[in-house]
Amino acid sequence: MLRQNVHLPHAHGLSRRELLKAGLAAGATLCAWPRYGPSPPWAGEAGTPKHGGILRVRGYDPVHFDPHLTISFKTHTTLSFVYSRLVRHQVGPGVQPGTFIVEPDLAERWEELNDTTYVFYLRHGIKWHNKPPVNGRELVAEDVKFTYDRFLTEPGNANRYILDLVDRVEVVDRYTVKFLLKEPYVWLVNALAYPWSTWIIAPEVVQQFGDLKKPETAIGTGPFVLERYEPNVKTVFRRNPDYFRQGQPFVDGVEWLVLEDDSTGLAMYRTGQIDCGPWHWWGVRQQDVEALKKTHPGGGRVPQRLENPAHGHPWLRTRPPRRRAVSATLPQRRRHRR
Repeated sequence: MLRQNVHLPHAHGLSRRELLKAGLAAGATLCAWPRYGPSPPWAGEAGTPKHGGILRVRGYDPVHFDPHLTISFKTHTTLSFVYSRLVRHQVGPGVQPGTFIVEPDLAERWEELNDTTYVFYLRHGIKWHNKPPVNGRELVAEDVKFTYDRFLTEPGNANRYILDLVDRVEVVDRYTVKFLLKEPYVWLVNALAYPWSTWIIAPEVVQQFGDLKKPETAIGTGPFVLERYEPNVKTVFRRNPDYFRQGQPFVDGVEWLVLEDDSTGLAMYRTGQIDCGPWHWWGVRQQDVEALKKTHPGGGRVPQRLENPAHGHPWLRTRPPRRRAVSATLPQRRRHRR
């Protein structure tokens, strides 16, 4: 298996900046981390992770649910709860900001046979969410081929350029898929880890609905199952009991709340109605930090921004009933002004 520690230059349209920004959608692949960084107001020590609780956080209203027909972060951050990729970028407190280490996700390993041939070996026994029309069947190589065939041929896919150098995708056997390139492309594995548009989708869903714009099409292999979507209000997810990463996620569900008004979000944060900061990346706006400290003296330091090379969601670790302590488990780095 090839593991790459990359500091990406511009390469076939993929830049470090784009991958960093794209990391917004990578959260659903995170593992449980030890406590790292300063605590938010009223947060206790993270302690040993335990299962249970509902995580309520600021989210976004997706433009629709088709990963190949939009590059909106509002769609892809939402989809990150339900889908997986062949490979992903490693995240956590041990990852140096600005580096992108590729590790297995649905693929348990991969190899480069030559400059233009890559083979990926899928984990056995991964199940799709138990919802029609897939009804919890096993993930197979045909699903991967279908995903990338659609990725490469869908006229509305603005991210198609990322894999322009892929000539075709072939199924070797039930758990093995081969990527054949038009010419050498050293960034292929990193491109497959790109968390916008590279989610693996089920053929039956596209065949039944025609596209993936409706919320009921969001059926994947990820840590959460989409339970309910209320436009401009929230998306509700419940824990996937068949998730292939044993023991994860730790929380029972997530309420992904649409909070466009900053004052409302801050008020909800202060009163414990949401479990992480109300601003982008679950932080607190700089102008609100001092006021928040005054209303919650002794509550600990306020993280100005909760961030990692792949911005992530901390639902995989919580200690009920003190769910607010979940913020303390996020890997962090301080935001530097340009």
